[in-house]
Amino acid sequence: MMLLNPLNPQDEPSLNLKGIEHTWHADLIVMVRDRLPKVLVTLLFLFILWRIVAFFVKRIKRVADRRTGNAHRAAQLRTIASTLRATSYAILGLLAFLQILTLLNIPYTGLLASAGILGVGIGLGAQSLFKDIINGIFILVEDQYNVGEVVKVAALQGTVENLTLRSTTLRDGDGTVYIVPNSQVATVANLSRDYSVGTLNLSVDASANPDAVITLLKQLSRELASDVAFKDILLDTPTVLGVNEIKGREVIYPINMRVRANQRDGVLRELRRRVILAFESNGIPLGVSADMLLMQAKRDPTAPPAPPTIGS
Repeated sequence: MMLLNPLNPQDEPSLNLKGIEHTWHADLIVMVRDRLPKVLVTLLFLFILWRIVAFFVKRIKRVADRRTGNAHRAAQLRTIASTLRATSYAILGLLAFLQILTLLNIPYTGLLASAGILGVGIGLGAQSLFKDIINGIFILVEDQYNVGEVVKVAALQGTVENLTLRSTTLRDGDGTVYIVPNSQVATVANLSRDYSVGTLNLSVDASANPDAVITLLKQLSRELASDVAFKDILLDTPTVLGVNEIKGREVIYPINMRVRANQRDGVLRELRRRVILAFESNGIPLGVSADMLLMQAKRDPTAPPAPPTIGS
C-alpha cells in the first residue's frame, strides 16, 4: 500500500496567504455590493438634513437682519440660529458615526459600554462641563443676553459674537476675542438691553452765569433731538439737570440722555462738538480743575528766586 506524500512545509505559508487573500476579496465584494450603497444612502440622507439645518439657520439670520426696528428681537433670532447650528451639527455627526459603524458590521456596544465606564471617571473631573451646559440653558431660557449685545460677564466686557450651551464668545473694543465658559457667568451686566443712558458731565468755569449756561445747554439739547441724523437714535430730549457739583472754580453741569442700544457714543461725541462751538461763540469758558490751576499758576516776578537744589 502506497502512502500519499505530505504537503511540502514550504507550501503552507503560500496557502495561508491565498486563503487570507480569498477571504479579504470576498469580504470586499460583499462590502462594495451590499454595505457601501447603504453607507452612501445614509451619508446622503444626513447631508440633506445638514443642508436643511443650514437653510433654516440662514433664513433665521436673514429675518434677524431685516428687523432693524427691534434690535432685541434680532439678537434673539441670531442666538437661536447659533445654538441650532451647533446642536444640530453635533447630533448629525454622532448619528453618522453610529450608522456607519452599524452598516460596516462593526460592533460598538462594547465601545459604548467602555465609554460609559470611562465616562464615570471623566464625569468626576468634568463637572464644570455640565455646569457650563446647565448655565447655558438658563442663559437662553431667561434671555439674559443675545448675540450682538454688549455685556459685561466674568470681569470682561465686549460684544457677544457667539453663544452656545457651553461658552460665550466676546469681542472687546480693540478686537480681542474672549471665550468665557458659561459656568463662569455668575453676574451679567447687559449694556444694550432696550436702551442705553449717556451722561455728559460738563465742566464750566464759575465765572459763567449758571442761568445762561443752563439755557444754552437746553437749546443745544433741543437742536440735537430735532436733528435728522439723531432724532431716530435719541428716545427723548436730553435732560439738563442743572448745577450738580462745585469744585473750586469748576462747576459741573450733567446732561443725561436715553438713546437706542449701543448708540450713545456717537451722540455724546456730537454733543461735545456742539458744546465747544456754542461756548466759543457765547464767550463761556470751560472749567479747569484745581490741580490744573496750580500747575498753570504764573510765578510772581517780584518774588526772590528759589534756592538752588542740592547737586545743581
